[in-house]
Amino acid sequence: MSGVLIVGLCIGGAILLVATLGLVIIGIIRAAKSGGLSKKDKQSQAEETKMIQEIYHGLSKMEERVEALETILIESQKKEFTK
Repeated sequence: MSGVLIVGLCIGGAILLVATLGLVIIGIIRAAKSGGLSKKDKQSQAEETKMIQEIYHGLSKMEERVEALETILIESQKKEFTK
């Protein structure tokens, strides 16, 4: 009786292994066909990238303005000390 139980467990385990490997392979094939991302995901990723680029450019402009203001403040302080 225990021999039948062991054989049954081995066959059941083999079936589960084959089913799991099959599902993994199907998932890999689907991901490869779609490029890993759906059209909606690609579009939202493109929008996020554009938004991040706009923020970066805005921060670059703000940095230039802050540097200009620092220069103006330093020059005005120099003029006050030289008086």
